[in-house]
Amino acid sequence: MNEQSQKNKKAWEFRAYEFWYKKDGSPKEKATQILENPIANLKKHKHLFEQVEGKKVANLCGSNGRKAVPLALLGAEVTVFDISEENKKYALELAASANTLIDYIVTDIYNIDLEMYGGYFDLLYLEGGILHYFGDINKFMSILFALLKDGGEMILSDFHPLRKCVVSQGEVNYFDTELRSGDVAYKEFFDEQEQLDFPDVSIRLYTLSEIINSVLSAGFKLKKFDEHRGWNNENIPWEFTILADK
Repeated sequence: MNEQSQKNKKAWEFRAYEFWYKKDGSPKEKATQILENPIANLKKHKHLFEQVEGKKVANLCGSNGRKAVPLALLGAEVTVFDISEENKKYALELAASANTLIDYIVTDIYNIDLEMYGGYFDLLYLEGGILHYFGDINKFMSILFALLKDGGEMILSDFHPLRKCVVSQGEVNYFDTELRSGDVAYKEFFDEQEQLDFPDVSIRLYTLSEIINSVLSAGFKLKKFDEHRGWNNENIPWEFTILADK
């Protein structure tokens, strides 16, 4: 595991289970909410999973299982790859509470066993803002390509690179290529005094062209690129979704 991954693992294993409890409630409470309408929990991507039954799905950086469990309830065979044991604990409790099964492998994405999982999956699903945790996007994308069966599809949704530029009014260096330290995503959910104890994550921000070109360079066939408004319908580019085939 490289230095960046070690730093991010340490951060994402610091009180993450407690955070999910704060944000989503107990696994039982979250499962009750998901069971009411599993596909609705896939939000803007729900139309992409209407025929997921029987498919092998890899949910990379799948966090606390909030997407993996709905997919499993829809009939998919779901494998989560994530770096955090704390995330795994919540996710497996969530799956059990929803009376379904997911496979959860704690690993650095760079270290996924391609002897076992190469060409294994029908579908890859990545969402929630994860690309910045990987300092080598071309290596990362080549691993994703290797995981897919021929004819398989990748759904990749992430933060729009222009979002920070707009929000910061140009103070962000859009073309920065350095690894930077930053706050773990859930740090702000804790009291200010508690936040002092949180370890930093290591991130590398990418331009839109770097992201798209990495998809193409890995060998994917780009099918569609969608941009999404802010979570409160702000009129700025907030997220994007890439659909690509192998």
